[in-house]
Amino acid sequence: MSKHGQTILVALRKMIASGELAGGYRLMEVPTAERFGVSRMPVRMAFRTLEQEGLLVRHGGKGFQVRTLSVEDITGAVEVRGVLEGLAARQCAERGLAPEALATLQECLEQGDALFDKGYITEQDLEAFHDLNLRFHQVIVDGSGNPAIAEALARNDHRPFASVSALAFDRDDMAREYRRFNFAHMQHHSLVDALRSRQGARAEGIMREHANATLRYAEVFGAASAAVGVQVISKGA
Repeated sequence: MSKHGQTILVALRKMIASGELAGGYRLMEVPTAERFGVSRMPVRMAFRTLEQEGLLVRHGGKGFQVRTLSVEDITGAVEVRGVLEGLAARQCAERGLAPEALATLQECLEQGDALFDKGYITEQDLEAFHDLNLRFHQVIVDGSGNPAIAEALARNDHRPFASVSALAFDRDDMAREYRRFNFAHMQHHSLVDALRSRQGARAEGIMREHANATLRYAEVFGAASAAVGVQVISKGA
């Protein structure tokens, strides 16, 4: 996807998460292209990606409509992700990780420590955490040696906000978000310890609980009228 397409994709995700684009809102290529000052092609690609992610549905023969989301839509998909990633963590621990994989996980831990040790976070810090979080999770899925897990996760990623590639935070309460994401990072530490010790059941339990951090989306959509400060970080497909 082009740079313009990624910019539009991220912007539309934010608008849907915040409730600015509510369920049922119609989106057309030409007005959206004019709004962002781009051609129709990057808008078309962004719409297709959002459709794949379950955020847009086709409206008749023209344009798209923002999908009406419920708390159950989001929590169900996140819980499935937790089960799948938990299985990956267990199999990863039982098989043992390659030295290169462990080195990558350790690097992610050290980068996260540098972000959180200062006692607060910025939006830029959370963008950095987004990137290291992606690497962290991918190492575990790959390390499971089970391609069926990756395939199932790819299908589940088409559910609204189910993918690990998107993180939501409330820019109006960064102190709370510091506590939430720092806790998630501490879970990363516990998970790596379980993987090193080859404790499969423990690794699975930690990873399944870790998925609950994403359930912040349920809070967002459960109180959409108060969610105008919510931002979604996601790097585009």
